[in-house]
Amino acid sequence: MKTTLRLFSILCLSALVGCQMKAPADVDSGAHRLPPAESNALHEHFHYKADGSILVSGHRGGREKGFPENSIEGFENVLRQLPAFFEIDPRLTKDSVVVLMHDATLDRTTTASGRLCDYTWAELQEVRLKDYDGNVTPCRIPTLEEAIVWSKGKTVINLDKKDVPMERIVSLIRKHKAEDHVMLTVHTGAQARYYYDRLPGIMLSVFMRNDAEYEDMAISGVPWASMIAYVGPTIDETNRHIVERLHRLGVRCMISVAPTHDRLKAEAERADGYRQEIGKHPDIIETDIPTEVWKALK
Repeated sequence: MKTTLRLFSILCLSALVGCQMKAPADVDSGAHRLPPAESNALHEHFHYKADGSILVSGHRGGREKGFPENSIEGFENVLRQLPAFFEIDPRLTKDSVVVLMHDATLDRTTTASGRLCDYTWAELQEVRLKDYDGNVTPCRIPTLEEAIVWSKGKTVINLDKKDVPMERIVSLIRKHKAEDHVMLTVHTGAQARYYYDRLPGIMLSVFMRNDAEYEDMAISGVPWASMIAYVGPTIDETNRHIVERLHRLGVRCMISVAPTHDRLKAEAERADGYRQEIGKHPDIIETDIPTEVWKALK
């Protein structure tokens, strides 16, 4: 499969204004999609091919006016404008329902306050999500299960490591046979091995920012073909040797501009920062603002 994100030539469609309340299974027929689900398609899509392609990952799903982070409506808004996959954040409610929420508290992103783990799923039904500017939207907090069902055949969701026990994640992926469109972030070789032993077809997003993390992952015995590697916020003299080593093993290397250029106030400044990173040839850029990174890539 030779399709890469930079080869998509479909014109970006206009973003919706405001959050659209619709069934999680719905997606606009004009939206971009990642490769179709088939045997080994995910591994092939993320395999490093030395072709200069750069993939885009929406950190927390991405942010744009009127669309909250970690919301299915927000994912759909991004897919209408570019092909992307999404890093999202599973957390547990008081009654152990797995929902999407980056923070341990509700204050920043919702109309409620306090700790998520102090609310039951039923109590969260009246809560609404806010966008990045603090505007209240009609969007509700989604469950991880809803996101898994919605993403099938549309995109890949990458589950960050929060407070959900790993066995719960394995159970949900098995239930929905979701190894072809769910990726798991792991911080250690032991975590990688745990998931690989139980889900041998899973793709993993692994931390390899330095030699110690590289060696820890290498001794795990998890195949390199099952990984992408997060190497830090940029590629420089401290990690370039790791990137080169991973490329020889066929592993794509991801940077994140979420803690750096995404935080600049002016769009023009952000664009300059994105272009600087593109010039360092990462294979994946994770960003809070995938629409702007996509413009810089084009």
